[in-house]
Amino acid sequence: MAKKGKQRQPQPKRSNEQERTEAGGATLKELLGADTLQKLKAQADELKTAEADRKEKQRLQEEEAKKQEKKRLENDFSYLLENSDSKWSKYK
Repeated sequence: MAKKGKQRQPQPKRSNEQERTEAGGATLKELLGADTLQKLKAQADELKTAEADRKEKQRLQEEEAKKQEKKRLENDFSYLLENSDSKWSKYK
C-alpha cells in the first residue's frame, strides 16, 4: 500500500502592496523622477518604431527577391516547359 503524503495548505498570496511594505515601501516608479520616466518612455517608443521600420524593410526586400526570382523563372524555358499545362487543346 502506498502512503498518502500530507497535503499542504496553500499559502495566501500576497498583494503587491504587502510586498512593497515588506521590501522597503518604494517601487522603481516611485524612486525614479518624472523626467527619467519620460526619457525611458521616449526611448521605448523609438525602439518600437525602429523595430517596425526594420521589419518593413525586411519585408520589402523579401518581396523584391520574390519578384526577381519569378522574373528569372519566367525567362527559363525548361522551367516553363516543366510547369506548363499539358492540355494544349484548350488553347486552340
